Amino acid sequence: MLETPQLPDQLDADQGQAPHSEPAPPVPVRTEKLTDSPRGCLFALSQPPLMIFLGVIGSLLLMAALHDLLLL
Repeated sequence: MLETPQLPDQLDADQGQAPHSEPAPPVPVRTEKLTDSPRGCLFALSQPPLMIFLGVIGSLLLMAALHDLLLL
């Protein structure tokens, strides 16, 4: 691999190393599987605010359909 040319101020920065500090402790890694039950799209559909919204939209569609069938 080709070396990239460095400017003199970059060479000076390479020589001035930061003081040696203790390495950071290792981050624990979770190896066990989550014990929660798997949640699919039906879980999202069963939430109360969404069910209220879908109920309102459904009732508006039903009222529009009944209006078209019975009154027009």
